Amino acid sequence: MTSQDFEDGLKAMEAAAREAIAYRRGVAAAQTTPVATYREMLAAFDAPLPETPGEPTAIIEELITRATPGVRAATGPRFFGWVIGNSHPTGVAADWLASAWGQNVGNLVSAPAASAIETVAANWLLEILDLPRGASVGYVTGATVANFVCLAAARSEVLTRVGWDVEADGLIGAPPVRVLIGADAHATVFSGLKYLGLGARRVVTVETDALGRMRPSAFERAIQGEGPVIAIAQAGQINTGASDPFDEIAPMAKAAGAWLHVDGAFGLWGRAAPTRAEQLAGVDQADSWAADGHKWLQTPYDCGFAIVRDPEAHRRAMAISASYLPPAQGADREPSAYVPELSRRARGLGTWAMLRQYGRAGIAELVERGCRIARDMAAALAAEPGIELVAEVVLNQFMVRFGDDDAATLATVEQIQADAVAFIGAATWRGRWVMRVSVSSAATTDHDGEITVAAVVAAWRLVKEA
Repeated sequence: MTSQDFEDGLKAMEAAAREAIAYRRGVAAAQTTPVATYREMLAAFDAPLPETPGEPTAIIEELITRATPGVRAATGPRFFGWVIGNSHPTGVAADWLASAWGQNVGNLVSAPAASAIETVAANWLLEILDLPRGASVGYVTGATVANFVCLAAARSEVLTRVGWDVEADGLIGAPPVRVLIGADAHATVFSGLKYLGLGARRVVTVETDALGRMRPSAFERAIQGEGPVIAIAQAGQINTGASDPFDEIAPMAKAAGAWLHVDGAFGLWGRAAPTRAEQLAGVDQADSWAADGHKWLQTPYDCGFAIVRDPEAHRRAMAISASYLPPAQGADREPSAYVPELSRRARGLGTWAMLRQYGRAGIAELVERGCRIARDMAAALAAEPGIELVAEVVLNQFMVRFGDDDAATLATVEQIQADAVAFIGAATWRGRWVMRVSVSSAATTDHDGEITVAAVVAAWRLVKEA
C-alpha cells in the first residue's frame, strides 16, 4: 500500500461515516420505508469481476447508491418484524472503532485493551442480568452460537461425570445423552444439537401450556431415568414472550443431576426490569444461559453471549491451544477459551459502550417501555372489529389474527408491508397463521405504536373490503 492508497482509503472512511450518519437521520424521520426486493438488488449489483483496482471513495459511493434502496429499516422506530434492537449510535460508534483498530481478540497479548474491556463488560452483564458472578462469558455472534457453545459445555460436563472425555474421544461409543426440550422451543436450539451430534430429532419433547411454557408435571416425568441428561428451557418464547417456570423445573433438574440450559435470547433481559423479573424467578439456578446483545441491549450486529456457571466446563469445550499462541496468563480470562473462534472482532466494545450508555436504570426503562408499548398496541388492535388477540401479552411479543382466517391474516400482513409505514411479519402458532409483533427497539416510542396501530387497522379494512 502506498501513502496515496492509504490517504485515499481514509477519505473513503470519512465518506462512509458521513453517509451512515445521514442514513440514520433519514430513517429515523421517514414516514414510510419501502424496500427493494432481493431480485432487484441482485440486478443492481450483478456485474463481471473487476479486472483493475478501483478508487476507494468511488467504491463506497457506488455501494451506498446501489445498496440503499434495499436496506431494510431495522434501525427505524417502527420495525416490529423480529426481535431486533436499533443498533444504537453509541454502539455503532464503538463498533466503528472495533473495525478501525482491527483487533483480533484471540488472546490477551494480541488485544490487551479489547480483552480487558470484554472482562469488565462481562462482569457488568452478569450483574445486570443477576446471574452467578463467577460465571464465564463468551462473546459470540448471537443466540444461535451462544446456545451451541453452552450446549457444548453441557455435553462435556454431563459426559465427564460418567467418565467419558468427549473432547478427546468424540461421541462414538459414548454413553447416550438424553436431551429434554419444550414443545415450543426456538429453532436455533435444534441447530446447536445438530452441530454437536446430539441430534435434533432425538430429543424428549416436554408438553407446554397455552403460552408455550413447559408444564412442570410433564418436565418431572420426562427427566426421570438413568444416564446423562441435558434439559433446555427458554426465557422468552418467540411468539408469546413467555418464560418457562424456572423456579419449579430448576430444582427438578438439579435433583436429577441434569444440566439445565436456558435459551434467553431476548427474554433474559427481563431480569433487568423490576416489574418483569418475577417472570424469570429461579432462572439463576440454571447451569448456562444464551442471550443476545443486538436485541434489547441495542448493540450493532453481531453480538451474543454464552454464559456458563462452570467456567472449567466452558473452557474444556472451547479452548484452543497451539505452540505459536501465548500461554494463558494465570487466572486472567483468555478470550478465545470461551468461543469457537480463534479469530474474531472485538464484539465486547459495543457491549461495554451500551452498558455504559444505559446503565442499570436505562436498561430497565428500555425493557419496561417495550413491554408497555406492546401491551398498549395489542389492546388497541383488539378493539377493532375482526382483529383477534391470540394470547395475553406477558412481555414484548404479541400475536393477532384478522377475521379468524389464515388467508385474511396473510393478506393483511402483505398489505402492511406494502404500505411500509411499519414492518411486521407473519408466523404460525398452534397451526394457524398470525401476525407477530416484536417491540424491542430503543427508537420506538408510544407515538410510533399509535402510528403503527392506525396503519394496521387501515390495512385490515382494505383487505376486509376487497
